[in-house]
Amino acid sequence: MGAPQEDEPAPVCATCGAVPPADEAALARITWSRGTESGREVWTCPDCSRRHLRSIEGKLDPTWW
Repeated sequence: MGAPQEDEPAPVCATCGAVPPADEAALARITWSRGTESGREVWTCPDCSRRHLRSIEGKLDPTWW
């Protein structure tokens, strides 16, 4: 996996819908949590990651969050 490209779309938090500021989109690909649900890539912002840490580590289905 290479470095994030500037033309890649910014991640969108699958939990709250947050998007990083335009000037931090590339950095978000490093600081946000990435997962896979039903074969698709999903992103979780740092705030939601902290709020739902136990559920994420316990691999609970996101519908329980």
